[in-house]
Amino acid sequence: MIIPRPVRVETRQGRFVLDRNTALAADPELGEVAAWLRGELSPVTGGALLPGRTGPGTITLALRDGMHPEGYLLTVGADGVRVEAGGAAGAFYAAQTLRQLLPAAAFRRAATGVPLSLPAVRVEDRPRFAWRGCLLDVARHFMTKADVLRFIDLLAMHKLNVLHLHLTDDQGWRIEIKRHPRLTEVGAWRRESQTGWNGAMDGRPHGGYYTHDDIREIVAYAARRYITVVPEIDLPGHTQAAIAAYPELGNVGTRLEVRTTWGIGDNVLNVEDATIAFFKDVFDEVLELFPGPYVCVGGDECRKDQWKTSSAAQARIAALGLRDEDELQSWFIKQFDDYLTARGRRLVGWDEILEGGHVSGAIVASWRGDLAAVIAARAGHEVVTCPNTSVYFDYRQDEGPREPVPFGTVLTLADVYAFEPVPAGLRGDPAEAHVIGSQCAVWTELIDSNRQVDYMTFPRLCAFAETVWSPPERDFAEFRDRLQAHLPRLDAIGVEYRREDGPRPWQTRPGVPGRPEDPDEWRATVAGWTRNLRGRV
Repeated sequence: MIIPRPVRVETRQGRFVLDRNTALAADPELGEVAAWLRGELSPVTGGALLPGRTGPGTITLALRDGMHPEGYLLTVGADGVRVEAGGAAGAFYAAQTLRQLLPAAAFRRAATGVPLSLPAVRVEDRPRFAWRGCLLDVARHFMTKADVLRFIDLLAMHKLNVLHLHLTDDQGWRIEIKRHPRLTEVGAWRRESQTGWNGAMDGRPHGGYYTHDDIREIVAYAARRYITVVPEIDLPGHTQAAIAAYPELGNVGTRLEVRTTWGIGDNVLNVEDATIAFFKDVFDEVLELFPGPYVCVGGDECRKDQWKTSSAAQARIAALGLRDEDELQSWFIKQFDDYLTARGRRLVGWDEILEGGHVSGAIVASWRGDLAAVIAARAGHEVVTCPNTSVYFDYRQDEGPREPVPFGTVLTLADVYAFEPVPAGLRGDPAEAHVIGSQCAVWTELIDSNRQVDYMTFPRLCAFAETVWSPPERDFAEFRDRLQAHLPRLDAIGVEYRREDGPRPWQTRPGVPGRPEDPDEWRATVAGWTRNLRGRV
């Protein structure tokens, strides 16, 4: 009844009793994992786990040579529990599995004083993909630091290891930049928000941002759970909040406000040297706060209308000998690819960065169907697949009128579980090796509270986690059986997930207008992307 499904599970006779006399021993390199497990198990046993002892009645964490660094072997018997792992991350995932063997009530972490028992079992496990991620959009609707930390725990519970934190957009700038304080003084606040995709305005100010200390805490908290936080600082599009704070970054020469409506905006960065220098200042501080190897610069949905009418942009195109504005965007992105590469980091960009030519060394996040993933992988780019019609969790979960976010095409639990991270066009191709993983996405234009994040994300994230962790062979009926045992765990920790029969009364939001996806419009849009990509690369 483990989610995501392990590579191999063998049930055995007997049980291990977890009580006040249970000891916990660990190799020195696994001390932090042992501390986390002690914190999770001690409350439910009614007392601290005894340290250091070996022998019967002990949970032992040990490293083992030759194993996958995120893999583990978990053995539970009547006389004790033994974890052998290829690295600290593998030991942590074994601890998560061990936790799932406990009764669901144990997830409440309330001291019971009642001995608990684990079934005797042998679990052999390792992940299928290295990149197992989830994007959380805190730019459209801000989430407090506490809510982000809670979300990190939920990712870790499902053995995901990347949090793609979408920090900036037209509607808000959420990270303190000390060299440019107006980014948060102005850019972190909007006067109101659109209530639906095509709805009225709510008349309520909205905003917030993370200080340097907040970010350090988020990053450290995630690291202790073997999750890398990938910051996204969008450019050159999705930048109206930054332009509202510093009008000289834009193209129109007039003061803008932080955007209050959704959709793709016309206002984008100019391509002046001063603007590039400004954002290198931004990334100087971002790199200090995020020590991980990856930084996302966006590159998606950048309208070129302002560049077409900008004398400065046209002069830049002519001076560089570029073909058009698409190549200008690739040149712009390359300035930051070079900047990040010189500092030992990897640039991540949405698949639009391919449209003006390849950006060497970039990791491509492919969201518009499979074509971009195939092209990028065959060109030698590492690829993270995240097609919107398969793994975007802002999309509605049913046709019914009670859905609180009636947006996009219907994306059910079964649809997510059927998602295959490797596009059909790459299976059996040597370039398949360039697909390093996948990530789902929680975009929050229409998700305005932590409770709505829960509803839209779970249990679909449980299904997604299995697509990136478990072997590719899947059985939805068998998954649903395991999910029935998993949902009480989510109940125990207060996750307000969507029930199979639909939303509870308090989860509905009648009257919020959405925008169901028009199949013909969608096919026409994909055809347009295909023509553009094929003509460019």
